[in-house]
Amino acid sequence: MHHRLKRRIAIPVGAATLMGGLAIAVLGFQASGSTGSSTAKSPTDGWRKQKFTFSLHKPWNKELDQHYRFDSDSKTHRTWVHSTDEPLKKRSKTDPRTEMRWHQEYTKGRHMWDGDVYIREGTDGPSFMQILRVKHPEGTPATDIMMNAYDQNGGTVKSYNGTVIKSGVYNKWWNLKVAHNATTGEIKVYADNKLVLTTKDRGPATRHFKNGVYHHGDGRAEARFRNIRYWVR
Repeated sequence: MHHRLKRRIAIPVGAATLMGGLAIAVLGFQASGSTGSSTAKSPTDGWRKQKFTFSLHKPWNKELDQHYRFDSDSKTHRTWVHSTDEPLKKRSKTDPRTEMRWHQEYTKGRHMWDGDVYIREGTDGPSFMQILRVKHPEGTPATDIMMNAYDQNGGTVKSYNGTVIKSGVYNKWWNLKVAHNATTGEIKVYADNKLVLTTKDRGPATRHFKNGVYHHGDGRAEARFRNIRYWVR
């Protein structure tokens, strides 16, 4: 069952300006709390939280609230897009998207994306979290990793279209962590704090995190996020 979020405001804090389909949100999020239990080891042990900021990407010809809402009570970001929607920029050949584009770019060090994720039933084909290589050598891939959702086995998340990260994800909250050591090139993916994938990035680049729905499939895609945290080490 799809539970509709109560609409509060389109942007949590401050204002946004729209430029060619790009919503620039002047805001930041930082979770409170400790770095983990003193008795149970957590993937975030030894890491520290850091503030992050982001811009909102959406189809160039639509208003932001037609694709994104923030519920101030539950602190939930809700993103959705249709396969028939326009891309981010007019005449672009890219797929339609509604994404939170993080401003924090990095070339080295250890960085972790951490958040609770909810994939709506029927969502098939979009990337809902990725490490984008915004500046990379010519001829190298544009991403280091992409978390894709498929309409299989009650909703299945895969790294690209290969390694299964978690199945049975539709219409329920679960936690995803993606830790990247950009100095050594190692990427670790955790589902509900269990290590499910260790892989390598695609080489030197300047990169940043993104989450939302970048739709490579058919129909309507929706992903929601809460308790988003940025960890560094």
